[in-house]
Amino acid sequence: MKALGVHILALIALSFVATELAFAYDPANRLVTGHEKPKEIQKVEIVQKLGDKLDLSTPFVDDQGKKVVIGDYFASGKPVLFTIIYYNCPMLCNLHLNGVTSALSKLKWTVGKEFELVALTMNHREGVDLAKQKKASYVKDYGRPESSDGWHFLTGSEANIRKVANEVGFGYEWLPDQKEYAHASAAIIMTPEGQISRYLHGIEFDPQSFKFALLEASNGAIGDFIDRALSICFVFDPNKNKYTIYSWRLMQAGGVLIVLAMGLLLIPLWRKESQALPESQ
Repeated sequence: MKALGVHILALIALSFVATELAFAYDPANRLVTGHEKPKEIQKVEIVQKLGDKLDLSTPFVDDQGKKVVIGDYFASGKPVLFTIIYYNCPMLCNLHLNGVTSALSKLKWTVGKEFELVALTMNHREGVDLAKQKKASYVKDYGRPESSDGWHFLTGSEANIRKVANEVGFGYEWLPDQKEYAHASAAIIMTPEGQISRYLHGIEFDPQSFKFALLEASNGAIGDFIDRALSICFVFDPNKNKYTIYSWRLMQAGGVLIVLAMGLLLIPLWRKESQALPESQ
């Protein structure tokens, strides 16, 4: 009886697999397979456009109802952490912003002081009140009220949102049946000139990766000597979505330190030896 039960379970499992395969592949249409994206979300992806520059004249409305252009947030000469979300998103956007806020709260640098944070809604239907509420919530979670002026939550027309999204390679689609947007998530680090410097994907982030990405985007203008020295030994690994130690650079840095240390030890000895030599007649 026990063996019979095992066979029955095996047959049920095989039946389930066969059913799934039937849905995944339609023999009547050889161009459709289970590995393809559904048509309505084929454009939902992030295409990295490193080195490309935003059109800084594109107009939006900020979380206070003020008319602005995207370039206003690059005028301070600081790097910018830029992200596209929507404020009524039921899941992914909240997880993404939670991850960004959590990582930034672990850095000694402060939003608004060393860098700016700009969030743009992909939903042109969302207005100022919602943007204001969202900003207040995340400034509170961040725990540094003095940073409020460095957080910027923008709304705008569908055309202008699409324009900026295309400039940074952010694809998204409205799903009318679900009344939601299909989209991915990434924090995009930009130079003070509005040039795309780095993409950090996902909903959980390594704080050090934000630090090195912002340092890289600022060309060393923020951070102290130690921060800049450490950044020499790290490179961005796109497979791991974070900065990792690059052994060759570490060896180079170690070699420089050894030479400096030897110089500091030998120079006093050379001086003593020079002073001890008798003057030539």
